[in-house]
Amino acid sequence: MASKRIWGWYFFDWASQPYSTLLLTFTFGPYFAEVASAKFLGDGMDQAAANAAAQTYWTTGQTLAGVLIACLAPILGAVADGSGRRMPWIWGFSALYVLGSWALWFLSPVQPDLFMAMVWFGLGLIGMEFATIFTNSLMPDLTSDADMGKVSGAGSAWGYLGGILALILMLTLFNENGVTGKTLIGIPPILGLDAALREGTRAVGPFTAIWYVIFMVPFFLWVREGRRRKPVGLGRSLRDLWALILSLRDRQSLGAHLLSSMLYRDALNALYGIGGIYASGVLGWSITQIGIFGIIAAISAAFFTWVGGIADSARGPKPVIVVSMWVLIGVCLVVAGLSREAFFGLPLAAGSALPDIVFYLCGCAIGAAGGTLQAASRTMMVFHTTPDRATEAFGLYALSGKATTYLGTMGIALFTLISGSARLGIAIPLIALFILGMVFLAWVKPMGERS
Repeated sequence: MASKRIWGWYFFDWASQPYSTLLLTFTFGPYFAEVASAKFLGDGMDQAAANAAAQTYWTTGQTLAGVLIACLAPILGAVADGSGRRMPWIWGFSALYVLGSWALWFLSPVQPDLFMAMVWFGLGLIGMEFATIFTNSLMPDLTSDADMGKVSGAGSAWGYLGGILALILMLTLFNENGVTGKTLIGIPPILGLDAALREGTRAVGPFTAIWYVIFMVPFFLWVREGRRRKPVGLGRSLRDLWALILSLRDRQSLGAHLLSSMLYRDALNALYGIGGIYASGVLGWSITQIGIFGIIAAISAAFFTWVGGIADSARGPKPVIVVSMWVLIGVCLVVAGLSREAFFGLPLAAGSALPDIVFYLCGCAIGAAGGTLQAASRTMMVFHTTPDRATEAFGLYALSGKATTYLGTMGIALFTLISGSARLGIAIPLIALFILGMVFLAWVKPMGERS
C-alpha cells in the first residue's frame, strides 16, 4: 500500500494530465485547428492549404515553447538543487500553468487572435513542463529502486484516469457539436454558455485551470521534500551543471539514454500534439468524436501503463521502452496508409466506417505504448541520478526532450508542406525519429548506472 506521500505525488499526474489530454490533444488542439483553418480559408486559401497552414501554425508554436523549455530546464534544475528547495519552484510554475490555461478561453471563432492563443498556450505548457521536472526530481526519495518502476507506472496510470474523467466531463457538459450545438449527451453547454460562440469548447481552458488548482491540494498537503542539502551559491550550481554535462563523455549509459530519449520522446510528443488535428483535417472528425477517441486512448493508457510499471519493476525499464517504440512505429505506418477514401491504396466505399475503426485502434495503441514509454523512461532516468542531484538531472532530461523539438513538430510541418499530405507529413519524420532512438538505446545499460 502506497504511503500518503506517494499518493500525494500521484496527484500531480492526476492534476496536470488535462493539459495534455484536453488542451494539447483532444479538445483545444482540434478547436484551434478548426478556428485557424476557417480563418485561413477566409483569407483565400483552399481547404487543403488552410488545413496544412493551421497544422503548421500549431506545430511551430509548440516548437518555440519547446526551445525555451530546453534552454532553461537544466539551469533552473541546477539552481533548485543548489538551493536545496523544490516545492517553491513547483508553486511558481503551477501559477503559470493556471494562468496560461485559463486565458485560452479568449480564442473566439469570431476574429480569432491566433498569435495570443499560442502565447497563452505556450505559457501554460512551460508551467506544466517545469512543474513536471521538479515533481519528477522527488522520485529518488519516494521508494526503493526495486519498486521505482511500479511507482512511476502507477503514477502515470493515475494521471490517465484523471484525464479520462476530465475528458468525460468536458464532452458531456461543455463541448458543443459544431453542427447541433449540443454536447455528447444531447444537452446545451451548461452554465448558459453560448454554443454559437463555441463557449462550451472554449471553457476547456478555465476548466483545466480549476481542475489543477483543486487536485494539487493533496500534493501540497502530503508531499514533503527529503532531507535538504546545504544551499550553495549560483556560481557553484552552474559549475556543478557544467561538470555533469562534461561527465557525459565518460557516462556512456546516461549519455545514450539522454540521446535516445531525446529522439523518441520528441516523436511521441509530436504524435500526441498532432493526433487530434489529423483526425479533424484528414478524417473530418468533430471535436466530440475526437473526445471519444481520447477517452478510449486514455483508458488504454491507464491500464497498460500500470501493467508496464509492473513489467518495469520485474524486468527493468529498457525492454518496456523497446516494445513501446515498436508499437508506435507500427501506428505511424498505419497512419501513412489511412485516409477517408482508401486504406493502403485499396479504395473504400463512400461512408465506410473502416477508417474510423482503424484510427480508434491506433488511439488505443498510442495510449498504451506512449504511457508505458514515458513512465519507463523516467524510471531509467532515476537509475542514472541521485536524490541530491535529481532536479539538475531531470532538467538535463527535459533539455534532451526539447533540444530537438523542431525535428518532430517542424519535421511534420516541413513534410506536410512539401508533400501536401497530412498523412505523410506525420509518418515519415516520426518513424525516422523512433528508429534512431532505438539505435542509440543499444548503449543504455538495462538498469542504468545501478547495473
